[in-house]
Amino acid sequence: MTDIVVSTDWLADHLDEVRVVDVRDGWEFDGIGHIPGAVNVPFDTIRAAEHAVERGADPAEGMLPGVETWEEVLGGAGIEPDDTLVAYDDTHGVFAARFLVTALAYGHADVHLLNGDFSAWSRDHEVERGTPEVEPTEYVARESETSPFVDFETVEAALTADDVAVIDTREPDEWAAGHLPGAIQLDWRELVDDDSRGLKPDAELESILADHGVTPGARVLLYCNTARRISHTYVALRHLGYEDLMFYEGSLAEWEARGAPLESA
Repeated sequence: MTDIVVSTDWLADHLDEVRVVDVRDGWEFDGIGHIPGAVNVPFDTIRAAEHAVERGADPAEGMLPGVETWEEVLGGAGIEPDDTLVAYDDTHGVFAARFLVTALAYGHADVHLLNGDFSAWSRDHEVERGTPEVEPTEYVARESETSPFVDFETVEAALTADDVAVIDTREPDEWAAGHLPGAIQLDWRELVDDDSRGLKPDAELESILADHGVTPGARVLLYCNTARRISHTYVALRHLGYEDLMFYEGSLAEWEARGAPLESA
C-alpha cells in the first residue's frame, strides 16, 4: 500500500491488517461509536501546549507534543512502531491528518488517512460502541526519514528559489493582513467534498491547485498558524504525488522578530 490516503471500502476489506486510530474525543469514540477494532488517541493528547512556538520552542518542532509524550500516548493505545496505521476523525480528516504528520515526524512511516471520516464510514459500514480492552506496548519513536518539517533558514532560502510554490493555508483575511513574500492563499476546505466528506476527485484537486499556480512536480512550502490545516493540505499533496514538500510551523510573529519582511494584500 503506497497511497497515503485510503478509501472506506479499502479499509473495510483490510481491517484485520491495519491498526485503525480514532482521534476524536473519548466520549465520541465510546458513545457515538467507532470503526471496528479502532483504538482511541484523542487529538488533544498529541498536540503541544498552546503557543509553544511563541514561548521559545524550536519552530521546526512547531506544535509537536514531544517524543516522550508521543511514546506514552501511542504505547498506551497498544500501538507498535511497525503497525500500519489508518487515522480518522469526524471532521473531514483535518484532525486525523495532524496525527499522520506527527507520526511521520517521529519515525512512524507507515501511516495513512481515511478518505472521509466517521460519518462517511457509518453510512455504509458497521460501527462498534464501548471501550475496547487495549494491551499497552513499549512504543519507541524512531529517527524520521520522512519528516517534512523545516526551520527558519530553510524557509528563508526557499523564498528566493524560482521553483518553490509557497502556500499559506490560513483564512483569506489573515493572508491579506500579512504573509510570507510570494505566498499563495489556499483554504484546506477547497480540497474537501462536502458530500463524501473526503478529498475531491484527483482531477478537481489538480485543477484547484493549478488555478492557484501550483502544478505537478513543483517544490512546495506550506505554512499556517493552525497545525491541522497545514497537515491536511500536506496529505492532499502527498496523495497527488508531490514529493518535495516543506512544512514550516514557526509563527509569523517569530518571522518578523527575526527582521524578515512580510507582504500584505
